[in-house]
Amino acid sequence: MKQEIINYLATIEEEIHKISKFLYEYPEESFNEHKAHGYLTNILKENNFTIQENFLDISTAFMAQFGEGHPKICYICEYDCSCKEGHILGSNLISSMSIGAALGLSRVIPKTGGSVIILGCPGEFLGGTKVTMSKQGVFDDIDVILMSQPSFKNTNCCSSPALLPIKITHRCDDYSCFEKNKKISTLDVSLYTLNSINTILKVYPTTCSIDKISIHGKIVPNIAPDNIVTTFTIEAPDLEMAEEIKNKITKVISSFDDFTRLSSKITLSEVPYDNFVCSKTLCRILSHNLKEIGIIDIEEDSELSNGLSLGTVSHKVPSVRFLININEENSIKYACKEFGESTLSPFAKEKVLNTTKALALTGLDLINQPNLIAESRLELQNTIKKH
Repeated sequence: MKQEIINYLATIEEEIHKISKFLYEYPEESFNEHKAHGYLTNILKENNFTIQENFLDISTAFMAQFGEGHPKICYICEYDCSCKEGHILGSNLISSMSIGAALGLSRVIPKTGGSVIILGCPGEFLGGTKVTMSKQGVFDDIDVILMSQPSFKNTNCCSSPALLPIKITHRCDDYSCFEKNKKISTLDVSLYTLNSINTILKVYPTTCSIDKISIHGKIVPNIAPDNIVTTFTIEAPDLEMAEEIKNKITKVISSFDDFTRLSSKITLSEVPYDNFVCSKTLCRILSHNLKEIGIIDIEEDSELSNGLSLGTVSHKVPSVRFLININEENSIKYACKEFGESTLSPFAKEKVLNTTKALALTGLDLINQPNLIAESRLELQNTIKKH
């Protein structure tokens, strides 16, 4: 059956490449991926997948399934881009690899039993939908999640930080706040808060930080602002530590409000991400299949510096997110126009096809050997308990 999958995927190589090309040529920003949604769901419909469109009342999300019952092997599509420059992160390849792998695995599902699931997850760059899906119980019935993303090296993503997006609103409702020469303004409090956070972080590991700082407020000419909003993201090894830092910030703000005429409110500005927990079991199987297919230059595990919405899901379902080098030229850097252009190169095309094969073969291994799924679940339970 492995050879059947490999042979089939070789026959649809151009179709897989066309997915990458279509998404690249029609980049769409978060939650506006209507062309991508239509294109991907049409491919799945043509291949006899059952489709739920407008999934969870999200217009550009979808859930597709081929087969019935367990094991349920899930591949995830991401198809938005981060800016007007298009797919500079190569997100167009994520969908082509996931769709291709699902199509390949679906060819043998009638013989093996089980199901292959495809989740279309829009809005990755604005918080994503995986966290929402997780809270809605979408992943409760999924056995494993297999993903790959383009990079500048072949390596397993072993971890990513937890992200806690914070919004602090400083207000002065007293009329005297409008006095030009007042001693304390909301801007003073905002700057004091940021300085306090910097001090708080010094007692935590260097893996803790704040990022994406933004300060904005209502400005009246010649008068200090009476309403300042400060947003930032707390990064930490896990959400528990991020929440601990948030609680300390809350205490600092509260104590400062006590001796000023100002009031402050701290809330979440976006959906938080938990840290990513990689399944070593799934990684071992996928790495083996990548090497069997011909991707042998795999480096040691890599820790991502950016958060992943898949992190929250990875605490519920054994997950793997493998990074695949798509560049023959080492001079091309990640997240730039040239990187986006390279997603359509012959080198990237070959890497995408090989990775697609490995993802599909890994799904087959898991269906044929349910003990591997049980092993990955036990591993996840033990990892969560340790933390």
